[in-house]
Amino acid sequence: MVGAGLAGATVVQTLREEGFAEPITLIGEENERPYERPALSKGYLQGLTPASELYVHPPEWYADHDVRTLFGRQVVRLDRTTSEVQLSGGATVPYRRLVLATGASPRHLDLPGTQLAGVHTLRRIGDSTALRAELAPGRRLVVIGAGWIGLEVAAAARLAGCQVTVLETAEVPLGRVLGSQLGEYFAALHRRHGVELRTGVTVSAIVGSAGRASGVATGSDIVPADVVLVAVGVTPNTRLAEEAGLAVSNGITVDERLRSTDPDVLAVGDVAEAQHAVLGHHVRVEHWDNAIRQGRLAARTVLGGSDRYDWQPYFYTDQYDLGMEYVGHSQPDDHVTIRGDLASGTFIAIWTRNSIVTAAMNVNVWDVNDQLRNLVGHPLSVNELPDPQPAG
Repeated sequence: MVGAGLAGATVVQTLREEGFAEPITLIGEENERPYERPALSKGYLQGLTPASELYVHPPEWYADHDVRTLFGRQVVRLDRTTSEVQLSGGATVPYRRLVLATGASPRHLDLPGTQLAGVHTLRRIGDSTALRAELAPGRRLVVIGAGWIGLEVAAAARLAGCQVTVLETAEVPLGRVLGSQLGEYFAALHRRHGVELRTGVTVSAIVGSAGRASGVATGSDIVPADVVLVAVGVTPNTRLAEEAGLAVSNGITVDERLRSTDPDVLAVGDVAEAQHAVLGHHVRVEHWDNAIRQGRLAARTVLGGSDRYDWQPYFYTDQYDLGMEYVGHSQPDDHVTIRGDLASGTFIAIWTRNSIVTAAMNVNVWDVNDQLRNLVGHPLSVNELPDPQPAG
């Protein structure tokens, strides 16, 4: 098992729970045992969630379940001829079946100033810890990128008393996921909470003084900054697979049972571009729920099962007093139906294409996501929509 994040830990756990008795080795590049990442831009960043609550298993779980762990070790080569992986330093680990859960890495901007002190990306516990130490009342944070991570960090920083500016190249934040109407809703949410959100802008450099970031240049304008977060997406870590001759596109290409072009090598989680049995094409999903579900599926494939990748993608976010769940896979130009009142902050959104539901989202409405999941892929019937009134 190469990759010791949530997906990798779920593979290992499912194998043991479902009777796999052969040796398991779990290799992870980080010194940490597997942990969950969502809180790194939410509760942990805000100081509300302790580090102890992030971990998938207690430290003794791996030894108790006869799992050999190699944390803080990097796999530098996959040799499919000899069925082994090579670690930095030269040691090798043989495999009969190999699961790659190598995840993704933050994209970096090819611009002057990105190496200055005070410039951050957010992916690991250490990144969140370092960023949290920078968020203090009155400090000026500039976030480059208005995706989920950028907006969640913006919310956390405002709650910490920072002055926050978000810079986004698109005209609407989250437009590629939610479309323009709901993207504008999130833009308005942040502006109401004091974020200066600038859209349609291009960053040309991060400027600094005495080796530390002091601003972000957008054309002829410089936005003052004490701290900068670069949140412009991630790139799947496909190098091992590519160098080993496996098919790679926007991730490691795998079938609906998560098998790569070498049936003895599987891929799961953020790095896997998997054939979806219902959608009919390959998708790569970077969210928490997918890591768990694909981890279970990969383990069952190893065990000889016939399960397929057939569930709808799911993700959630928490920003200020907004809690949201989204299920499905919509396109930006899908038609949107709103049930409830956007202005109230309590509503349900349904995306359709040719009258078929492609995705659904509940905002500050709880215990309805399973109902919404059941709507996806079927003709929209307004009578089947849950009541958007808040619980309690």
